[in-house]
Amino acid sequence: MQRFLALLTWLAFPVYVWQGLGVRRRTTRMLPAQGPVMHEISGQAPAVSLLMLGDSSAASVGIGNSEYGLAAQLAELISKRTGRAVRWRAAGFNSATSGQIRDHVLPNLSADPWTHIVLAIGTNDTKNFHSVPRFKSDFGGLLYALRAKWPEARVVWSPVLEFTRAPAMPPLLGKILEIRAAEMNRMGERLCLERGAVPAPRLPITDAEAGFASDGFHASEAGYRAWAEHLVDLVLAKEPRLA
Repeated sequence: MQRFLALLTWLAFPVYVWQGLGVRRRTTRMLPAQGPVMHEISGQAPAVSLLMLGDSSAASVGIGNSEYGLAAQLAELISKRTGRAVRWRAAGFNSATSGQIRDHVLPNLSADPWTHIVLAIGTNDTKNFHSVPRFKSDFGGLLYALRAKWPEARVVWSPVLEFTRAPAMPPLLGKILEIRAAEMNRMGERLCLERGAVPAPRLPITDAEAGFASDGFHASEAGYRAWAEHLVDLVLAKEPRLA
């Protein structure tokens, strides 16, 4: 049934284009947060090395300073939970898709010994109306490349968020994209399980007013905090706490 609905969304493509253009006209394009994209938190050895890779969420778009972004807040929680030093880097880019991260970002990242990699990707693949087969090729290729470059890292994918909860989304457009997001997430989960990554549960959005930035699409500081809290236990599933 869900796949049938996904096929029907192509019939609604004119609605997607018309309402999508309206959202773009009304929404201020926000820039990545100011502040460091790499940082270290002191603590005990061995250190946790965290790479946050993906789209505007990985770049902390929606807030003013990167210290309140997803990568920094997740690193802080990791440090508090484990007592270990944490070295982190955010490699996120506005409007990035899975294929762009695979083809243009990953090849240019130095092979630093990252122990944990978190992927925040898939929203733009969905928003840009990429087909599920294209997402399978792009996201699946990204997972292969990550496993080849960092074979021992724990890779966690945070799936596409609920479009219907984003305040900037008109109800019909949100519903159309949500149907497609469900198919993307289903394929992404399958690819993760096949290719050595861990699919995270979808982030529950309990307070959209507090969780979204002023543009009604990206996360606020509180939203990034909730996101980090949602991911930390899964990221650290096999890591012991230090005394």
